[in-house]
Amino acid sequence: MKISDSMVKSINDQIKAEYDSAYIYLAMSAYFEDAGLKGMAHWMKKQYAEEVEHAEKFIDYLYQRGARVIIPDIAKPKDSYNNALDVFKTAYEHEQYVTSRIYKLVEQATNEKDYATISFLKWYVDEQMEEEDNTSGIVSQLEFLGDDKRGVYTVDRELAAR
Repeated sequence: MKISDSMVKSINDQIKAEYDSAYIYLAMSAYFEDAGLKGMAHWMKKQYAEEVEHAEKFIDYLYQRGARVIIPDIAKPKDSYNNALDVFKTAYEHEQYVTSRIYKLVEQATNEKDYATISFLKWYVDEQMEEEDNTSGIVSQLEFLGDDKRGVYTVDRELAAR
């Protein structure tokens, strides 16, 4: 079964969202580097690489289905934050946004009875559950610590181990 033009457009839109996500995380990594929080910078750099990988998986999928890939413009990300908690809250909210986008793709594929795309998207559904869990866990830690700089330093060191 041929993938629909509307599904191809939606997946191309998701490719843009994945690359935008990558740049958001790269900017967050730069923020943490500037703040001297090398572990958090490292964690965000890993997130950046994962988002690029996610975009490439979508690209490969479209090629596998014989569809055209449109490489998008990438939006300039925010580059200033109040503190580590602000960054991770933003990351968590962003992951919730990405999850909503993935769910819309699943809904569209289901409505179109595009079972190949439904199967392909299952990995993303599972991945988004993990992404939300990881970022919300860090938010909870940082909220608990409040202004405790030593605590933030400890979290920074933990995130360096990723």
